[in-house]
Amino acid sequence: MLPQHEWNFDVIVIGGGSGGVRAARMAAKRGARVAMVESGAMGGTCVNVGCIPKKLYSYAAGYHDAFAEARGYGWQMPEGIRLDWAQLKAARAKEITRLNGIYEGLMTGAQVERLSGHGRLADAHTVVVSQNGVEVRRLTAAHILIATGGTPALPDVDGKEWAIVSDDVFDLPVLPRRMVVVGGGYIGCEMASIFHGLGVEVTLLYRGEQILRGFDDEVRAFVADEMRKAGVDVRVNTDVARITAEAAGAAGGGRVVHLNDGSMLRADQVLYATGRKPHVAGLGLEALGIAQSKNGAIVVDEHFTTNLPSVHALGDVVGRMELTPVALAEAMAWVDHVLGPVPGQEARVMDYGNIPTAVFTHPQIGTVGLSEAQARERCGKIRVYRSDFKPLRHTLSGSSERSLVKLVVDDASDRVVGLHVVGADAGEIVQGFAVAMKAGATKAVFDQTIGIHPTMAEELVTLRELSRT
Repeated sequence: MLPQHEWNFDVIVIGGGSGGVRAARMAAKRGARVAMVESGAMGGTCVNVGCIPKKLYSYAAGYHDAFAEARGYGWQMPEGIRLDWAQLKAARAKEITRLNGIYEGLMTGAQVERLSGHGRLADAHTVVVSQNGVEVRRLTAAHILIATGGTPALPDVDGKEWAIVSDDVFDLPVLPRRMVVVGGGYIGCEMASIFHGLGVEVTLLYRGEQILRGFDDEVRAFVADEMRKAGVDVRVNTDVARITAEAAGAAGGGRVVHLNDGSMLRADQVLYATGRKPHVAGLGLEALGIAQSKNGAIVVDEHFTTNLPSVHALGDVVGRMELTPVALAEAMAWVDHVLGPVPGQEARVMDYGNIPTAVFTHPQIGTVGLSEAQARERCGKIRVYRSDFKPLRHTLSGSSERSLVKLVVDDASDRVVGLHVVGADAGEIVQGFAVAMKAGATKAVFDQTIGIHPTMAEELVTLRELSRT
């Protein structure tokens, strides 16, 4: 247990997102006196403007193709099927409100004191809580944990006031007829696919050579081709010079995107998805000399402790792997370090190896482990097994969509060090294989595993023909 001093609490957590809530709840269950400070709706980015609403809208977008494909299976679909944007928004909002309540309930159930307001560090052990700029509480604790997440970063482009960011897209007053998405990362690509599926004419602009930097190169090219086939206008090596409004001064007027090659695009909305930054404004870090990286991320050691021993940080605000499950795992490791492990168990240590992830483009990406390029750099000699094919579903659907499966194998150990899937339910498939990867499965083990037929996932255990070394 933490040493008992004159502090009001053992732990104060600033930020009610996934990592902060998990840390607060687990610390309280160990007997610590915990306070949670959050100024907005509980659940953080993931629940309110990230993973959950994105996946709900991805499901909604998927019905567009499903209706078209149903005809290939004999369904007589009525003409004039249309999306009720207002109904979708209302249904999403209702579900998010339900989840906000669940997160509040987690704090109540764990007997965490919940404070609504903005938290600022006054010193190494004190947090000032303010509402509308007015101080309402001053709390002290042995340990302060910052888990305030990230926020979209809008570059200083001329006319940026006519652009929106990912936080804005779920509640647009009307569904745009045309949208320009600037940015080729996973958020930009997901939003381009989703809004295209909802019936919007989408152009995706990326200034680099290929979208989805950081993913396997073959996956990047494959997904770009599939998005183009589906109707998304994907343009690489393209940047924005400025944005203007057709109806000057009218927030609802059309936008004109002026490109660096002198051409123009007209759109109803321009979505900038060019990156996120740590949400550190107003925390008082600079005054206390808490170290930050160039982009503002809080610098922490392997135990998530800053250069001020009583102040800690985890999740997106430290800028390691910005994924909800990673923040949850970091929180558990932090609690074990500060409070000690559960009796009879070893203390958890954060391991960033073989973390699976999914990109909810259409088609989906699921990936775990190393890209082919990373494997060549780290392992030396490798073997690559891959296959792309038309899934069984589309033999009758009329869709030209194809799927890709790929294994990257370390030749010396025979271990599968990279696994990549592009296709329906790729995230669901890769989650299961990630367990095998974490356990150190070899290609021989994959080969000995019986597949489930007919499924796309079985392709990963039936890859026998060597593609390249």
